[in-house]
Amino acid sequence: MKNLFATWNRISLVNRIIVGIIIGVILALVAPQSLAGISILGTLFISALKAVAPVLVFVLVIAAISSHKSGQQTNMKSILGLYVFATFMAGAVAVIAAKLFPSTLHLKESAQDVAPPSGISEVFNNILMNITTNPVDALLNANYLGILTWAILLGVALRMASDTTKTVISNLSDAVSKIVQWVINLAPIGIIGVVFDAVATSGLKALLDYGHLIIVLVGTMLFLALVVNPIIVFIYTRRNPYPLVFTTLKESGITAFFTRSSAANIPVNMKLCEKLNLDKDTYAVSIPLGATINMGGAAVTISILSLAAAHTLGVEVDIPTAILLMVLSAVSAAGASGVTGGSLLLIPLACSLFGIPTDVAMQVIAVGMIIGVVQDSCETALNSSTDVLFTATAQYAKERKEAK
Repeated sequence: MKNLFATWNRISLVNRIIVGIIIGVILALVAPQSLAGISILGTLFISALKAVAPVLVFVLVIAAISSHKSGQQTNMKSILGLYVFATFMAGAVAVIAAKLFPSTLHLKESAQDVAPPSGISEVFNNILMNITTNPVDALLNANYLGILTWAILLGVALRMASDTTKTVISNLSDAVSKIVQWVINLAPIGIIGVVFDAVATSGLKALLDYGHLIIVLVGTMLFLALVVNPIIVFIYTRRNPYPLVFTTLKESGITAFFTRSSAANIPVNMKLCEKLNLDKDTYAVSIPLGATINMGGAAVTISILSLAAAHTLGVEVDIPTAILLMVLSAVSAAGASGVTGGSLLLIPLACSLFGIPTDVAMQVIAVGMIIGVVQDSCETALNSSTDVLFTATAQYAKERKEAK
């Protein structure tokens, strides 16, 4: 048994996840009813990731900032700039795609159990309230804005602490990171449950009526991942961007696709940053920050679904309004939660630009829920993989400048 585990662990994690996907699909197709209990494997895996991620972020950020030496350079300004620019580009590309390939929705379903924000001021108010929340409450509820705020404040306060205290913090950080490695090694088993549940409960039947919309959404996200983002990376680094792009998509995007949560994928991204030999002081902050504000995929979802609603109702969207939608989708996407389906709640806000009533916008949310097994998976894969992509891009750009 020990040799079997050793052999299994020698296989790359991505290959093991692919095996898990295949097994999950086969089991769901062969016996979806009798093997229904298998779905708990996915639930347990995602729960474990979500449980360890807040503690990991809190400890790593404190350790990184408290051990930061005066004069030591980080790339946070560049990374933040990349996050903001890429999210705006995502909103712009999505608006263009929605205008070139308009989608018609079948507005029949309702979504009564969701409470979207009433305006952009409420989005900003929620952000401010999350930042100033109680630290214990932030950890309990995986409020990453609150966790980041308190971790940064404690990290700065502990910069004057003794070396012994900093060593304890560093050791605690290493211990939590070790636990994260154990959880990530269970990913292939968890993916079996996630895939089984998706195929057995949703299948493909519910998606057929929205094939065109799904193609536009996924096509736009692929264009961003394989064309727009590589161009951004090349401009910054002046090197072939695709090896890095494909690495982040393979090792971060695949797990994010199935967990459908940027927050749950934080430990995976931390591990990938370590594998890429990135600066720990930087990625300990940039990865959880990216899971909170780097929401290019959310900007795509908000723009395309709101414009699909406008097209369905025969509402003409002029160029100034389309530009305003680009800005609104990018800004509001940063306020989307880092959990499953967070971007859907912001669709009524975008629809209000076109005078679309709330009851219709709620039906658009319901459509988003129907196609969520594809839409939200692709959105999260794009969001989470670019957290690592842009963190690495900023470091490579810095190294390029220093080499001159």
